[in-house]
Amino acid sequence: MEPYVTKDNLKVKTREWLERIHPYNQHEMRLNAASSALLVVDMQCFFLDAQSPTYTCGGSAIIPAVQRVLHAFRAAKRPVIFTRHVHHPGDLDSGIMGWWWEGKCLEGSPESEVHPDLAPRPGEKVVFKHRYSAFYNTDLETVLRCLRIEDIVIAGVMTNLCCESTARDAYYRDYRVFFLADGTGSVHEEMHVASLVNLAFGFAYVTSSDTILAQMAV
Repeated sequence: MEPYVTKDNLKVKTREWLERIHPYNQHEMRLNAASSALLVVDMQCFFLDAQSPTYTCGGSAIIPAVQRVLHAFRAAKRPVIFTRHVHHPGDLDSGIMGWWWEGKCLEGSPESEVHPDLAPRPGEKVVFKHRYSAFYNTDLETVLRCLRIEDIVIAGVMTNLCCESTARDAYYRDYRVFFLADGTGSVHEEMHVASLVNLAFGFAYVTSSDTILAQMAV
């Protein structure tokens, strides 16, 4: 199956997606860089290796865009937080996910690592999670509160699972959510766009990496 998006056509696709969701994307917000954090969700080799049974083609396409946003946050000395979706051997921490999905990403395995092009730097927070949402049974909210974060920029995979679940949970906790149309990816375009519509309508401002970069530079 051909990927629905590539690094080469990502900008064109992003314009198309933002035009399609425009009627629902009415809560436009300007990023307050001084109170912002970047959350990079599950950009792990488990999802980004083309040979993996869980390969997410949309994730490979967005790596350069996520790199640019990552560089901007680091340059501005704003927090960058990574998540890694992992499980221990056996089914002690996987719950219904162990039944729902075939195979799982084991903590400590090479495929559980963040893609080398986006690897966390020493001192950058990494949240290990066992469910879709990065807030579920983790210390993410405590970390964000201690950092006095108000605005969260979300990038990563999959758009319609872990990224959307995390965005919804952030909204429930009264964070302003900026969701990157060209910084999130899934396995099918239909799933990606459906999430963008739902999030724009009820939970987040769906935007582009270029917009965030421009607002970080102000």
